[in-house]
Amino acid sequence: MRIGKTDQAYTAICTSDADTITVRGHDLCHDLIGKIDFSEYFWLLVLGEKPAPKQRAMLDACLVAIAEHGLVPSVQAARMTLAAAPEAWQGAMSAGLLGMGTVVAGSTEVAGRYLEEIRLAADENGGDDRAAVIASLEGLKARRAKVPGLGHPQHSGGDPRADRLLELADEHAVSGRYVGILRLLGEHAPTIINRPLPINVSGAIPAVILDAGWPVDALKAVPLVARAGGLAAHLLEESRRSIGFILSHNADRAISYDGKPAHKG
Repeated sequence: MRIGKTDQAYTAICTSDADTITVRGHDLCHDLIGKIDFSEYFWLLVLGEKPAPKQRAMLDACLVAIAEHGLVPSVQAARMTLAAAPEAWQGAMSAGLLGMGTVVAGSTEVAGRYLEEIRLAADENGGDDRAAVIASLEGLKARRAKVPGLGHPQHSGGDPRADRLLELADEHAVSGRYVGILRLLGEHAPTIINRPLPINVSGAIPAVILDAGWPVDALKAVPLVARAGGLAAHLLEESRRSIGFILSHNADRAISYDGKPAHKG
């Protein structure tokens, strides 16, 4: 049974023959290995062209900013998986990456798509970003919805990672329309929503990387690749100083049963 399209059977990413391996039009062994760093290669793989220095700088900064975030649920899932199956690094890594949804790490994509939504709305109404931001925030308030890319439970005075990324975007002359929209959100949200809502790292990452030229539909790749590095650190530590069963045990102790009692007699 045929499902979906079956024509256009092509890829522009990689090919090989008996003598060469070609990646995005470059000889892997002669042009890439030992010639470019991984961030450049990541950009080349995804977009098909090498990044300019400022593009590489912003990708590097975003990867460093989001790679490690402590014992968040995805990390706990990975460590507990490795504790239960110490031979299965791939399973433990997968457990951590599969847990990256709209709340943890995947929030970067949510915020980026929200910035794009505002940009498109502004374009449809004369290009007034400020008006589009205010209208969007008022809509979120009416629906009692969260503002993607804003707010932080710990850094209520401002997320230092976001501040640094925006500072770097300015320094590298990358800041453009997406950063501008994000700053307008940061300016107007506290008044409209009526509570402190600083720009967070999940808002800063898509703003700066989109202005650098990264595509909206590949946003989730950035935190996925970054968190893979952090997960590798946790899995090595787990293999040497295991806390996976401690995490599991403490979860068991922290959660009380409120179901029906066992039937006796």
